[in-house]
Amino acid sequence: SKMIINAKGRHFQDLNKEIKDCLDYEITVDNCNGQRYIGAGLENRALRINGVPGNALCAYLNNCEVRVYGNAQDATCDTMNSGHVYIYGNSGDATGYAMRGGELYIQGAVGYRAGVHIKSYKENMPIIVIGKTAGNFLGEYQAGGIIIVLNTENNPYPVGDLIANGMHGGEIYIRSDNPALYAQSSRLIAAAAGKEDMERVYKYIAEFSSAFHYDVKELYHSAFIKITPNTKNPYKQLYVSN
Repeated sequence: SKMIINAKGRHFQDLNKEIKDCLDYEITVDNCNGQRYIGAGLENRALRINGVPGNALCAYLNNCEVRVYGNAQDATCDTMNSGHVYIYGNSGDATGYAMRGGELYIQGAVGYRAGVHIKSYKENMPIIVIGKTAGNFLGEYQAGGIIIVLNTENNPYPVGDLIANGMHGGEIYIRSDNPALYAQSSRLIAAAAGKEDMERVYKYIAEFSSAFHYDVKELYHSAFIKITPNTKNPYKQLYVSN
């Protein structure tokens, strides 16, 4: 059974209560326009959103499949636990904030601080796949999980400044061979992604390609830069010279 909810003019609290109380597995929200916290804490549902959801979309999400046919605002998938989220557009700042599991796919670009504080939790590992570009501080304080920037428009600078600042776990993959992107920080290790690295992330590139209709072979058989923390001393001289 399927429920269709018209969000036009609705206060976010009323809208979210109706979504939470709905017993149908499939829920479609039409005319979404900035309502916050949609899908926050939702469990075991398939949610379709037409329009632009507001901040903290899918926060604390558990085992849902969510598709947003439009852009998303800030803090998308904040502290998400599990499930799959697809944004058919762009997503704002702090996309994937503190995610500890689940997979988030964004067709377009993201703002600043995407993947900040993401971490693996028990058997869960967060995955963020960004189609176009990411702003400054991508993967800031990243502690686990994988971030992939597929740079589908072949931008020479697909990520902003201060990438992976304070990173101490996890991995970032950037589809590029621009030597300027190789991390300038002694706290990070940046290298060409190897065959085994790429085989591990293939399924996420394939999932992105399938959802948004890209050629997986073209994306996959490209040069990627892999960034990981230099675990010897990740915080050395981050704040003070110690």
